[in-house]
Amino acid sequence: MRDLVAADRGHVRATPPSSGRLVRACVARPPLASVIRLTRPILRQVGPALPPCRVLAPPRRRQMAGLWISAQVTRLVAMFTRRVERDPFVDVLRVFAVIVIVGLHWLMPELSYDGERLIRGNTLAQPGMWPITWLCQVMPLIFFAGGAAAAYSWRTRARNASGTGAARWTGQRLYRLALPVLPLAAIWLPLPYLLLLLGLPTAPVVMAGEITGRLLWFLAVYVLFTTVTPALIALHRRWRGVEIAVLAAGAVAVDVLRFGLLGGTDGAVGDAIGYVNVAFVWGALYQLGIAYAHGRLAWLHRSRACVAAGIGLLVTAVGVAAGPYPASMIGMPGSPVSAMNPPSAALLGIATLQLGLAFAMRHAIRQWASGRTVSHGLAWMSQRLLTIYVWHTPALVLVSGIAVVGLGWSTPELFSADWRREIQAWLAGLALVLAALVHVFSRVERRRANVDAPAWRVGAAAVLIGPGLLELTIDGFDPTTAGDLVGPATASLAIVSGVTLLRVPRRRRDPGTMPAAMTAAMPSTMPAAIPAVRSAAMPAVRSAATPQPPAARTPEVGTTPPPSHQPTGSHRGPERESVGA
Repeated sequence: MRDLVAADRGHVRATPPSSGRLVRACVARPPLASVIRLTRPILRQVGPALPPCRVLAPPRRRQMAGLWISAQVTRLVAMFTRRVERDPFVDVLRVFAVIVIVGLHWLMPELSYDGERLIRGNTLAQPGMWPITWLCQVMPLIFFAGGAAAAYSWRTRARNASGTGAARWTGQRLYRLALPVLPLAAIWLPLPYLLLLLGLPTAPVVMAGEITGRLLWFLAVYVLFTTVTPALIALHRRWRGVEIAVLAAGAVAVDVLRFGLLGGTDGAVGDAIGYVNVAFVWGALYQLGIAYAHGRLAWLHRSRACVAAGIGLLVTAVGVAAGPYPASMIGMPGSPVSAMNPPSAALLGIATLQLGLAFAMRHAIRQWASGRTVSHGLAWMSQRLLTIYVWHTPALVLVSGIAVVGLGWSTPELFSADWRREIQAWLAGLALVLAALVHVFSRVERRRANVDAPAWRVGAAAVLIGPGLLELTIDGFDPTTAGDLVGPATASLAIVSGVTLLRVPRRRRDPGTMPAAMTAAMPSTMPAAIPAVRSAAMPAVRSAATPQPPAARTPEVGTTPPPSHQPTGSHRGPERESVGA
């Protein structure tokens, strides 16, 4: 490696460096410019010396082939020496949170069918099960990791917070968010009607359509934060974390207004006020992830992280014991108050607890994730997370429909002997169905498109995609809403329209073309004297020992001599003008 650097600094070697030393130089990650300067002379020496090139190709072609090979190796060296900004800690949090969400949704339902109606419940609604929700309510981790990943992506790919860079980055992120929903909508829009035509009971079909779209609320909220991510990053660079405290204080103020001042009014009014916390609660966690990506949480290591986790546990316990918050952090059927829908400030305490525990184990998590097998698994999962999230509910609907409605099976009581005996087959069937769905539809998520839409089209796409996902969250794919003006079909059409706006490339004028008005104003014929002057002038110019400028030529009436782009005093200026004419 020292020999290569010395050669780059000007010490000439007798022989070019071997391929082994070049590979070791690439692995050692020297400056990219040094590797490029070393690689190009080697290839130019080796390329023309190959016997087939000398025999079969002319010198110009051999030179072009050598330059092409040099460019390809330069790209290869750049690929291996470029450092991609990824945080294994954030990747582990994202993958872990999605796995917990999928497992929780598969274990929560209590389903039975009596031939006429489908009876459903929640296993976590049993007494004493609420502590599980404090650890399994991992949506705070999702938004924290999402904010950190967005900040890393913004810093790597779009370093300016305005103009075309911001619009292109936002458009690509929105496109990747909305694209996995399109196959789901294409299948589930006609599927409920087809099931009803086949004679299936109405109640299970309606419930299946509602549940399939209910979990898309996360994507609707994420579209909002993705659209304003450039502004949030600029806000953090200016306020340096103060905005997180402001958002948390806003969440507490909304809860005081919801449970205190409006506690005696209709619950619908309080819930409407509470939905403001969608921006405050999830926004605070998203902004906390941005702060982590900027290095603001480097001080939060083991002992301090444990103290933060203890504070989060204490605040949540006090809010549940003395405040209006329920013990369960997951919405339960029949509960008058939900900590999740709309989100409450209690989720900030849960987020402090979970993030404190995660940061206490951050060093161990990074060491574990640095292994070859684990890193490959994280990369594979990260490319399919949205597909897994979108399709794990249809997998549950399919398996439970066959087992409960078709075969008359009922889910056993949690932790009972029947549950321990049957839970493995239940989870295995769900995992197989989900694996098949992910295998088929993950290629949609992994598809890369060069989204280059202007800012106004990106904004219009966000306005279409966000409300479309929200409508699917509210009504799902319920077949009874077919006659409504706002329903699943309208929502799906809005999402498709938003994706189309992002996918259509912007129009660029060819720099070699002129507008039609200027073309029409030009004369339709060119003077015939110009080619003659060109042919007569060329031999004279080439035969002269010292090129002399030809005499100035008076242009014909109705024509304009082409301008000369050569600098003043150049001997080739008149000749270039004659040839150009």
